Amino acid sequence: MERIDAELFTDGGNDAVVRLPGRRLPGVLIQGDSLHILRGDVAEVVEACERGDLAEAGEAAGLLLAGFDALLSRYSVALEKHRIRLPY
Repeated sequence: MERIDAELFTDGGNDAVVRLPGRRLPGVLIQGDSLHILRGDVAEVVEACERGDLAEAGEAAGLLLAGFDALLSRYSVALEKHRIRLPY
């Protein structure tokens, strides 16, 4: 393990926006338990597709999209607040 100093652009939380040394842009730090939940949510979409249940797959995918939209919004607000140009 290596200890480093990182820049924190938001509160800690489960989806902190941080910049690691040597990186031009910040990223989003997702805690392991939250990553596991995301993986399970994606698996739910895949399983619904495999069963041919497109309504359930669409609903689950919509929830995933809303979650990613919230992460992207948090990221965008943090960068704009610190006057960092968005990479997209």
